[in-house]
Amino acid sequence: MKALNIIALTIGIIGALNWGLIGFFNFNLVEFIFGFNWISRIIYAAVGLCGLYLLTFYARTGEGACEE
Repeated sequence: MKALNIIALTIGIIGALNWGLIGFFNFNLVEFIFGFNWISRIIYAAVGLCGLYLLTFYARTGEGACEE
């Protein structure tokens, strides 16, 4: 499970950096590297799925919070 968390965080961070580049410089790194084709769509889908998975981290932040 730890490996899945690390992979999801890494892909999420890469996706966030790409969105930052788009927002600040109007530069899409994914399309620059791969062009806009099926590979880009797979990458965007993977980032979206990782984002959904990372939402579950909010539920886990409360685990053990009452334990002192």
